[in-house]
Amino acid sequence: MPRAEALKPEQVPADSKPTLDAFTRNIGFTPNMMATLALSPLAFNSWAALFGSLSKALDVKTRDSIGLAVSEMNGCDYCLTVHSFTALHMARLSADEIILARKGHATDPKRDAAVQFARKVIETRGKVSDADLKAVRDAGYTDANVMEIVALVAMYSLTNFFNNVFDPEKDFPAVPPAGSI
Repeated sequence: MPRAEALKPEQVPADSKPTLDAFTRNIGFTPNMMATLALSPLAFNSWAALFGSLSKALDVKTRDSIGLAVSEMNGCDYCLTVHSFTALHMARLSADEIILARKGHATDPKRDAAVQFARKVIETRGKVSDADLKAVRDAGYTDANVMEIVALVAMYSLTNFFNNVFDPEKDFPAVPPAGSI
């Protein structure tokens, strides 16, 4: 049960409205997470700016795979529904690839290195080993790319934590709960 209500359009603070309206236009509806987070214009607009910037990082399959791995690690069922939907329909990952990403892997060797590294960042709270860093570099990622992976982990963790705290009603197709695969 949600711990905070998703705002109705007339309840959205003026400083959140332009950003929320832009998401609604682009997505075609207003996700409950966004309608809830919009209660704080500072938090919402900061997240939206980070999200917008990081939508240019790496490629969509790698971004969604990282989102799935991080959300699984953080136990965020809401984000797992979102990332599973976008991975299937936008990134064009197969159902098997989605499950593999949730487990921290990928069929593509380069993407697999990024997803494994993202999991290591979560597991070690960023205190990855030299071997972990070498593995992702050896897969072809530059230091700038590694920084983008870390930033994606942080952004996805932010939404995971928000959703775990406020538990917005899920508005994407259900997936098996975190930890059940």
